[in-house]
Amino acid sequence: MTRFSRTNNLTGWIVFAIAFITYALTVERTASFWDCGEFIACAFKLQVPHPPGAPFFLLIGRIFSLFAMGDLLEVAYWVNMVSVLSSAFTILFLFWTITLLVRKLVAKNDEELTQADTLLVMGAGIVGALAYTWSDSFWFSAVEAEVYGLSSFFTAIVIWAVFKWERIQDPATENRWLILIAYLVGLSIGVHLLNLVTIPALALVYYFKKYQKVTVFGGIMAFVGGLVVLGIINSGIIPGLPSVAGKFEIFFVNTLGLPYKSGVIFFIILFIGALIWGIRFSEKKGNVLLNTSLLSLAFVLIGYASYLMVLVRAEYNPPINENNPNDVLSFVSYLKREQYGSRPLLYGPSFVSRPVSQKRGAPMYRKQDGKYVIYDYRPEYEYEPGANMLLPRMYSTQPGHPQLYMQMTGLAEGQKPTMGHNLSFMFSYQIGHMYWRYFLWNFVGRESDEEGAGNMVPWDVSKKYPEPIANNKAHDNYFMLPFLLGLFGIVICYFRQKRDLLVLGLLFILTGVALVVYLNSPPTEPRERDYIYVGSFYIFCIWIGYGVIALADAIGKFVKAGTARAGVATALGLVVPVIMGAKGWDNHNRDNRYHSVDFAKNLLNSCAPNAILFTGGDNDTFPLWYVQEVEGFRTDVRVCNLSLLGTDWYIDQMKRKTYLSEALPISLDKNNYAFGKNDIVPFYEIPSVKSGINLKEYLGLVKQENKAIQVPLTSGDMTSILPSSVLFLPVDAEAVKKMNIIKSDLVPFVSDSISWTIGKGDLYKSDLIMLDIIASNDWKRPIYFSSTLGGSSYLNLKEYMQLEGYAYRLLPVKVPGASDGYVNADVMYNNMMTKMFWRELDNPNTYYDNTYLGSPVATARIAFLRLTGQLIADGRKDEAKKAIERSLSTMPDKSIPYDQFSANFIGPLFDLGETKKALEIAETMATRADEVLTWAKDNSTTRRRDTNVYLYIMQVIVQECRDAKQEAAAKKYEAIFQKHLAAFNMYGGGQ
Repeated sequence: MTRFSRTNNLTGWIVFAIAFITYALTVERTASFWDCGEFIACAFKLQVPHPPGAPFFLLIGRIFSLFAMGDLLEVAYWVNMVSVLSSAFTILFLFWTITLLVRKLVAKNDEELTQADTLLVMGAGIVGALAYTWSDSFWFSAVEAEVYGLSSFFTAIVIWAVFKWERIQDPATENRWLILIAYLVGLSIGVHLLNLVTIPALALVYYFKKYQKVTVFGGIMAFVGGLVVLGIINSGIIPGLPSVAGKFEIFFVNTLGLPYKSGVIFFIILFIGALIWGIRFSEKKGNVLLNTSLLSLAFVLIGYASYLMVLVRAEYNPPINENNPNDVLSFVSYLKREQYGSRPLLYGPSFVSRPVSQKRGAPMYRKQDGKYVIYDYRPEYEYEPGANMLLPRMYSTQPGHPQLYMQMTGLAEGQKPTMGHNLSFMFSYQIGHMYWRYFLWNFVGRESDEEGAGNMVPWDVSKKYPEPIANNKAHDNYFMLPFLLGLFGIVICYFRQKRDLLVLGLLFILTGVALVVYLNSPPTEPRERDYIYVGSFYIFCIWIGYGVIALADAIGKFVKAGTARAGVATALGLVVPVIMGAKGWDNHNRDNRYHSVDFAKNLLNSCAPNAILFTGGDNDTFPLWYVQEVEGFRTDVRVCNLSLLGTDWYIDQMKRKTYLSEALPISLDKNNYAFGKNDIVPFYEIPSVKSGINLKEYLGLVKQENKAIQVPLTSGDMTSILPSSVLFLPVDAEAVKKMNIIKSDLVPFVSDSISWTIGKGDLYKSDLIMLDIIASNDWKRPIYFSSTLGGSSYLNLKEYMQLEGYAYRLLPVKVPGASDGYVNADVMYNNMMTKMFWRELDNPNTYYDNTYLGSPVATARIAFLRLTGQLIADGRKDEAKKAIERSLSTMPDKSIPYDQFSANFIGPLFDLGETKKALEIAETMATRADEVLTWAKDNSTTRRRDTNVYLYIMQVIVQECRDAKQEAAAKKYEAIFQKHLAAFNMYGGGQ
């Protein structure tokens, strides 16, 4: 081993240690929001997460979970450590990649490297690797149980291995490296598919090494060859092989009458046999290229074999078993993410296109009586002539999306988008807002962590920001230094290493802008998506490493000694990652943050024993799955996710007992809710039942597929309809009264039926199943709706709902006018004061980003506000005072800044005689609102959409002070409010 190699290895491990310590100190101790709760739960018990799954990540997570030594509260931490360790290894291989590339600039081989050259190469590697270590987006993924840390590791090691292979001269050795690369690519499939996009660019490295005469045409053909390899893996292997196996399976079972799985077994034997024969044949013939290609294919498949875990575990039907891919046919659907639909890429409809017909697509099978029976066909829509267009960027017809498209591009109502509109949307929003903004976050500066936050440039350091932005922990200005150093690196690479610049440039584009085009984002996303593009940020950090060489060249005129020049260049370069690390520490340190899990526990503890709880999206559900599956908390409550309740496999799971929760009372049969059946139940009013229909009788007609409530579809099939906007449900009043579930003062209002207007809108399958559960339950089990659900999810039943914490309980008694439910002060006070968890919410040093300050905090504050208001109305002021004090002490402004809901506490504080506290809150919020609104007015091009929120806060403060006869305060705040109201009316309102 040469001196350079020893230095390179040692320095690499030192950089690895720095990255590992960084991530280990800032890692989340429990399950973060979004997918982390699901991944931890699935890793702990090897269950099946959302498509297309991440089986290799789960297997590694399962191994790490064993380090918890039986302590269930430590499982999340150890699964999070998978990302910590794999992210640190990503930095190690980034360092080695940079030194591999940079030393080609300095010398042709290790023996020619002087001490000064070695120091310069090490400096380039250190600066580039540490810049990525402390980059905003990568650091975010490195400290939570998501797949992106491990996915980045595979991207890093594959890129390193390709450049390592480039330097190898022995043909046998280099072929072994190609097989290793193939195996790593295969393993990466079981984590995430993003790193496959690097293959076309890496094919150029193969071309440059293997061909003496390099031409433009040859380079293009090498790139196309890489695209072919990508297509073979992405389409031919991942879903392609299981699809072919499925055709064998159907033929063997349906035609030959053999048992299930016989076709799959035959195909596997046939394919493996053919592959082995091909490898032996190529070896006998001495065809090295064919032999290496077939061996590489074999090792890709060995890595891909981690997906067998999905099939095996789905067969055992674990509690989390998304899509239930327990046979090869459903497995293909799982791999293709068919439940999420598709997005047009190169040619397709726009958001104004309307389908004119529907034809049958691919058949869908299910097992029945020893055969695979076709139960439906996937619909394929045909549009009117001229509806399809090239590169359709504006395609989504989801609620609110058409309006956003028109707002962003200036389209008028009914106007069809042109190619100009498409390109405008792609460049301004998809590339500009959803990629370039993220790129600048990492290498220029970030204004804050609020949704849609912009960037900061060096001259913004003198700009006066309002306190919520200036004191935001993610308010980071890097003074453009990382960006400039990366540009210097690109320049030096252009003049001295054009081939490597071409490869790196293609990698940068493929993992950045090309992904933007491929993913075709809708006009709004549930959260920021910067973590998708960390591959392109990785490549830019390689150029940051090259930037150290540029610095060395620049200072060569002033510092002649080679060692001194390398040392000074490295020291100057290190300023860049040090600034990034210092600025980013506070908004990436997740120590002492527990409220994602506490929020889930609080929601579950809002429910009575053996409850059914309807929840919404990811953050409503995944943390609940985590606390039930891993910590074993409140497993008597059946969490029922409405986003999944429209799928047949999930309904089947709800009809089974899980832990302490009995099966849900669903009366409909499988054929009533199979894919394509009753997906939408259209509203068609039948005059004879206009005044109302018995819900139980209606569900019975749906179950029988009675023609009296069916209409034909354009496809010729029949579908059930909703024949009335009014539903009623019989109630056994005496049995209900004996259950003691109704407030004593409401018991006299219990009648023999409940009746409500559900509306004239169509029902979705999830709505139909909810109605079935409500009707079949007969009030035997408590039914709850999470207070975080959208308005339509309550089925217009709010007047029959009782708020008991974070959830509404459905009861057979109506409080007219209770449009947002009514409060059971006794139950809710006990829940909120004795059963809730608020760990570290009062700690100002704990970092809470926009996700935490959104729904979780809002839910808590609204719950305390509703409880306090009801206690005051009931004359229970001592309890009201305790409740409001608990809210203000657990979520103080110093750690959880006051929001628009906090303004509504001012009135109750006045009512409770806490005038001083009320005025303090009013002054704090009014001063902050005045500052934000003044800033928004002076920076009209960057006004934030929460301008209206601050105007609302001012309005509430004025009204509460006026109602409390605090005339001096009311007059003071009225003047501030009117000043800003007039200003924003002049500007046309806030954004």
